[in-house]
Amino acid sequence: MLKMLLDANGSIVLTNDGNAILREIDVTHPAAKSMIELSRTQDEEVGDGTTSVIIIAGELLYAAVPFLEKQYHPTVIVRGYIKALEDAVKAVDDLSFPIEIKNRDQMLRLVQSCIGTKFTHRFGTLISELALDAVLTVAKDLGDGKMEVDIKKYAKIEKLPGGSLEDCTVLKGVMFSKDVVLPGRMKRKIEKPRILLMDCPMEYKKGENQTNVEITKEEDWAALLKAEEEWIEQMCQNIIKFKPDLVVTEKGLSDLAAVYLARAGVTAIRRLRKTDNNRIARASGATIVHRAAEIKESDIGTGAGLFEVKKVGDEYFTFIVDCEDPKACSVVLRGASKDVLNEVERNLHDAMGVARNVVQDPRLVPGGGAVEMAVAKALNDKASAIEGTESLPYLAVGEALEVIPRTLAQNCGANIIRTLTKLRAQHADGNDTFGIDGNLGTVVDMKVLGVWEPYAVKVQTFKTAIESATLLLRIDDIVSGIQKRAGAGPAAPRGPQVEGTGDDVDSERQLAE
Repeated sequence: MLKMLLDANGSIVLTNDGNAILREIDVTHPAAKSMIELSRTQDEEVGDGTTSVIIIAGELLYAAVPFLEKQYHPTVIVRGYIKALEDAVKAVDDLSFPIEIKNRDQMLRLVQSCIGTKFTHRFGTLISELALDAVLTVAKDLGDGKMEVDIKKYAKIEKLPGGSLEDCTVLKGVMFSKDVVLPGRMKRKIEKPRILLMDCPMEYKKGENQTNVEITKEEDWAALLKAEEEWIEQMCQNIIKFKPDLVVTEKGLSDLAAVYLARAGVTAIRRLRKTDNNRIARASGATIVHRAAEIKESDIGTGAGLFEVKKVGDEYFTFIVDCEDPKACSVVLRGASKDVLNEVERNLHDAMGVARNVVQDPRLVPGGGAVEMAVAKALNDKASAIEGTESLPYLAVGEALEVIPRTLAQNCGANIIRTLTKLRAQHADGNDTFGIDGNLGTVVDMKVLGVWEPYAVKVQTFKTAIESATLLLRIDDIVSGIQKRAGAGPAAPRGPQVEGTGDDVDSERQLAE
C-alpha cells in the first residue's frame, strides 16, 4: 500500500519506501530519531530493506518489554540478542547459494522480486532491466573476484517530465542539461568526437587579490587589452593544435575564446558540474586537464560514438552516447507527472542497490518471509542449548523475526493465524524455501515462484535491526542538554524553599517540612 505524505514545503509525496516516509516525519523523541536513522543507514548501505529493518527493530524492542517487567537486567537481554544474531547469520549462510551474474534471466527475476511490492511492479520488467543495465554498465572488475560498482557517482538518473514510462532508457554514455556556447556557429552534432575535458577557466586570469594598475597613457591601456587577447589566443592555440572536436570546461569560457574555438571548428560547453565531467571522462576515456599548457595527446577522449544536442521540452540537453566501453551512464526517466517520476526514481534506486549487491556478493536467499521463518526455527532448535537466563531473550528474537511473514499475510488480506501455522508446519518438515506469496497470501515454494533476495540485504537487515535494538536497550536515562522554557511569560515559581545547610540533601531545592 502507498502512503501519501505532505512534506514541509507543502508538496505531496506518494511512496511506500520506508526511508522516503521516515525522512519526512518530524519527531522529537531521541529514541525515535535513532530508529529513523536506521532506515537511512540501510538505504545507503544496501539500498533495500528500509521498511523491514524498522519493523524488525520495533518488534525486538516490543519483545524485550516482558523481560524488563520481570526485572531482567538489560545486559542479560542484550547478550541473548547478540548470540541470536550470530546464529541467525550462520543460518542465513546455510540457506544461501551462489548465482551466476552473467545469467540475465536469473538476475532479472531477482531484481523483479525486489520491486514486487513497489509502485512500478505493474509495468513489468521495465525498471528491473533499467537497473540491471545501469549496474552492469558501471561495474568495473578490480581483479581477485572483486567488483567496483559506484552507482552514486557514475549512474546518474535524469528525470524528464513528459512522454510515457516505456520511453525510459539507459544510455551508453552520459547526458546533461547544457547547450553549446555559440549555438549559431558551433556544431550540435558530431560523430566520433575527440573530447577534451578541462577544469580551469578559459578566460583571462584575474588577480588573486585586489589588483591596482596605474595607467598614465592611452597606449598603455591598449597594450593591457592586447596582452589579455594574446594570452587568450595563446591558450586557444594550445588547445586547437590537438584538434579536439569538443571542449568541455567546468569553469567560465570568455566570448573571445569562444570565437577563436568556433573559427577552428571546435564546439565548446562551459560551466559543467564536476560530477558530470567525471562521468564524461569515464565514459569517453578522456583525462581531465588542469591547464591548457599541459595537454597531451593521451588526454583526448576518443571512446564516444556520437555527440548531439537535442531539445526536450523547453530545455536543451547534451548527449555523449554510443561509447565503446562506457563505465558511466545516464538513466533517462520519462513520465506523466513529477510525482510519478519521483516514485519511479525511488523504486529504481532500490532496484539498482539490489543489483549492485548481487554483483559484489553473488549469493541469494529465498524471499517471501522464508528466511525469517527458517532463522526463527533454527533459533528455536538451538535455544535449549543456551544456558542461564539468556535463553529466553534468545528465543524471543526468533519469535520477533516472524513479524515479516505475518505482515506479508496481513497485507494480502489472508487469515494470518492459519497461514502462519501452515508456514511453520512446512518449515518443521524441513522445507526451508517455503514462504508467503505476496499477491495471493498462500504458502508456496519460493524456488517455484522465483522470489529471491540478495544475501547482503538480508544479513545487513538482521545486523542493523538487532544491533540498534541492543543499543536502545542499554539506555537507562535520557539527559537533555536543552534548557526547558516555561513559556513567553514570567518564569514559573519554583515552589516553597527553605534555608538550610544542605549537607544531607543532593538537590538544590529543599521542601519545607
